[in-house]
Amino acid sequence: MNRHFNSRILFWFASLLFVVFFLSLAIGSVTIAPATLVRLVINTLPGTHPDPQWVNEHITFSTILFQLRLPHALLMLLVGAALGGSGAAYQGLFRNPLADPYLIGVASGAGLGAVVAMSIKFPHTSAGLLMVPLAAFCLAIGTVWLVYTLARVGKTTPTTNLILAGVAVSAFATALTSFFMLRSQGELRRALAWLLGGGTLTGWQPVIACLPYILAGLGLLLMMGYPLDVLQFGDEQAQQLGIRVSRVRWLVVAGATLATAGAVAFSGIIGFVGLVVPHVIRLLGVSDYRKLLPSSMLGGAVLLIAADMIARVVIAPQQLPVGIVTAILGAPFFLWVLKRAKAQAFW
Repeated sequence: MNRHFNSRILFWFASLLFVVFFLSLAIGSVTIAPATLVRLVINTLPGTHPDPQWVNEHITFSTILFQLRLPHALLMLLVGAALGGSGAAYQGLFRNPLADPYLIGVASGAGLGAVVAMSIKFPHTSAGLLMVPLAAFCLAIGTVWLVYTLARVGKTTPTTNLILAGVAVSAFATALTSFFMLRSQGELRRALAWLLGGGTLTGWQPVIACLPYILAGLGLLLMMGYPLDVLQFGDEQAQQLGIRVSRVRWLVVAGATLATAGAVAFSGIIGFVGLVVPHVIRLLGVSDYRKLLPSSMLGGAVLLIAADMIARVVIAPQQLPVGIVTAILGAPFFLWVLKRAKAQAFW
């Protein structure tokens, strides 16, 4: 597939992201008309002189837009980009199309940290509310570090060891999570909502808090495009071409873990985004990781914002955990991928 086609894919996804982002600001239990939405945004630009009477008449819409929907949409954009990009990176690293961002323990560690923090019942201050995502982030990073340490053999980290260690540590962390959920009955509903992909914080605070981790992680992954391309030929061939395989593997795991942990800490565990999106990009003909990674980031943001809109209106005025929507959309696709892989292997 030529370079011009790959560039058009990026343009199409960027355009689609703009459309769904705009719709996510307008759609909800309270609908904001497109003309009103545009005018509210224009009124915030420097040099404009908004009509005070019109501003007072639309103060409720302004509050909903700038204090609730805009930061939430930005959070979904960041989380979707983190999951989509990390999924593509892990699939390239493990050369496995079924790998996802949670493969080596990020989700199980984050879930354990969040549930433990909820069971302690911190005071409902700004610092207290931040303890849940902070604990989730720290345990996610700690779990991946433990997995990577257990998987190392001398100065190398075999892929098989990494996956097996991830499965074992994830199972242990999941068991501890279940134990704490049974022990803290009062926080069970909140913990369940978080594990299903329901963020516990609103406003700008979670966006500002997760932004540096996600940007740092995704920036590191974007630098790994060419090494991931070369790794598809196998470790020995990559080494002959001058790629330091162990160093690349460590950098990819670090970038994907940092981005995913930052996303999961503030949004809960949202499945299938990192699995589905890279597959869709490949089906469109993009195989070069220098284009696949940014395309997956844009595609992940599009999918999660769209799923969040669906979750917002299905049982309005209540909001369904977005992880339920992504599971409903992603599970059939996952089964189709398995069936397709089975048919290809048979023939």
